[in-house]
Amino acid sequence: MLTFPDTISQSIEALRAHRLRAALTTLGLTMGVATLITVMTIVEGANTYVEQKVANLGTNVFQVAKTPFATADFDVIIKSQKYRRIEYADLQFVAERCRLCAETGGTANYIARARYGNKELTDVSVTGQTPNMATIDTRTVDMGRYFTLAEDERSAAVCLIGDNLRKSFFEGVNPLGKVIRAGSQECTVIGVFEAIGAVLGQNQDNFVVIPMSSFLKQRGARATLTLNIQAVSKPQFDDAIEEVKMLLRARRHIVGNREEDFFVGTKDSYISLYKQISGAFFAVFLMVSAISGVVGGIVIMNVMLVSVTERTKEIGIRRAMGATQGDIRQQFLTESVMQCVVGGIFGIGAGFLFALALQTFTAFPAAVETWVAVLGVVLSSGIGLFFGIYPAMQASRLDPVEALRAE
Repeated sequence: MLTFPDTISQSIEALRAHRLRAALTTLGLTMGVATLITVMTIVEGANTYVEQKVANLGTNVFQVAKTPFATADFDVIIKSQKYRRIEYADLQFVAERCRLCAETGGTANYIARARYGNKELTDVSVTGQTPNMATIDTRTVDMGRYFTLAEDERSAAVCLIGDNLRKSFFEGVNPLGKVIRAGSQECTVIGVFEAIGAVLGQNQDNFVVIPMSSFLKQRGARATLTLNIQAVSKPQFDDAIEEVKMLLRARRHIVGNREEDFFVGTKDSYISLYKQISGAFFAVFLMVSAISGVVGGIVIMNVMLVSVTERTKEIGIRRAMGATQGDIRQQFLTESVMQCVVGGIFGIGAGFLFALALQTFTAFPAAVETWVAVLGVVLSSGIGLFFGIYPAMQASRLDPVEALRAE
């Protein structure tokens, strides 16, 4: 019986003798594995993207608002419009009584125009924030400073701006100390936030942040707040959420099994909604990649069957010289697996190039994980083994005498 190194050597020689056929067979598997790697890269990148961009709430932070943060149920959104507003008094009530809340901040916003000199931007988010949002908010002040508690208490006409306003109004100029108009109020720029970029095609740097007291003077009774609450520790995160719920239910006189008229949002809420929406989408992609792999396997099986027919006399000679059925079966299986493994390696390479291109030319955090690359090699090997069994069995069952008579 042939040793494994001898089998490898003979398989390589057989593949070299039919280079074009081997190359085309390998190409089929390369495309199948490349499709799989690409799909898994998109899935992993999308998961990272949602966690970093969409669900970026900071450490141990959850939110409470009048309307749902993440839902695909339009009826729930319509129903929530009739709920009571969350007011500044609600924020103070929770901040004073919540034992498991390290920080309780508030935000509110509306869309307006921003102007500096003869330059104007539309669809600017004017956001009111409490001073402690400086520690809760995940955004970083890149230039200048955040407003103080004293400035908030006296409704100082100060603001911080997003990077899009800096580029549009103050390209090449220091924006600190400049006066802009945001909505109906003029304010002095005291800080600029670090650029965030776009999330799902939406510019996230087109905003102005002002003290909450200034915001409430502008919007008054029309404003509903979003509470941003940081739990004292990660182990007590869920307990802090329950405590806040209990406090708000008590303040709003919600007793028994009555439904709450507010919603709690966490990082998991956004990720859960994303998984609901994207699950079917990615399932289709994975099905397509699986079909590509199966098609590649069928191509290999057909090519190997043709190879068995063409090499009938060779098989007869080898059997006459003492090769066993196991030797013949092992050689053809080895040829099949070798082609698939090579195709898998090239497919992984193509996947890496795709991830590199996606990372270079877009903001999408694409990267090929090690386990995905290993999965590609295992899958290609499995395809080669599974679809190579039948041709290998056919070759090993050839009658030596009949095979020697073949022309």
